[in-house]
Amino acid sequence: MSLLTELNTAIRTGRLEIVDLTAPLTEGTPVLQLPEPFANTIGFQLEEISRYDERGPRWYWNNIHTGEHTGTHVDAPNHWVSGKDGLDVAQIPLGQLVAPAVVLDFSAQAATNPDFLLEIADVRAWEAEHGSLPEGGWLLYRTGWDTRSTDAERFLNADEQGSHTPGVSAECARWLAEETAIAGFGVETVGTDAGRAPELDPAFPCHELLLGAGKYGLTQLQNLASVPATGALLIVSPLPIVGGSGSPARVYALVEREG
Repeated sequence: MSLLTELNTAIRTGRLEIVDLTAPLTEGTPVLQLPEPFANTIGFQLEEISRYDERGPRWYWNNIHTGEHTGTHVDAPNHWVSGKDGLDVAQIPLGQLVAPAVVLDFSAQAATNPDFLLEIADVRAWEAEHGSLPEGGWLLYRTGWDTRSTDAERFLNADEQGSHTPGVSAECARWLAEETAIAGFGVETVGTDAGRAPELDPAFPCHELLLGAGKYGLTQLQNLASVPATGALLIVSPLPIVGGSGSPARVYALVEREG
């Protein structure tokens, strides 16, 4: 039996489960809101071209209007000034878009503290239990924030002080960027940085340091609760937008189940 035939059989028999990690893309999908004077992306919109009518009697189709960084999406290195000479989203090697993934679950901490920041010690403790982060793979950071994704107000969780969503400390972001061999970092929140990231040093450390190191971001993931701490294979499928700084993406994980 060939390797691909064996893979197909494992999927068809349920030994390998495909877990969809992608948030549905609708006009209600939450998008990042930057304060003035900064420009913001548009939300997702469908514009009907025809629907089995005089504009096109036997077909239905739409124009789509959206930003590169809407919904579940990839941040390419050139998204941030620190990575401006890095790869665009169309240049990301496929071998880094199909790669092993681990899930670090800090949903309990985020449930009691929406401003929770992942620290180096937290990752080290996880490694002591589960093993090293995957070389050339993805660190996926579970906070339980996906349960808020259908309510933009709860998802963005902003008040007069700013947004309150979990993220990563500046020290941890630097360590992940400079001292680990991961290819990318994925989150359930609207962006890879915490809501209070403008207050950190450097500001927006995941963007500044990880993208500056040529690594990738992945945001607004769902269903990480269905992915084990280790052993999953992540598949990330952004549009190959030439010159693009990112793209909405379909993201899923292959997870081996006992059968």
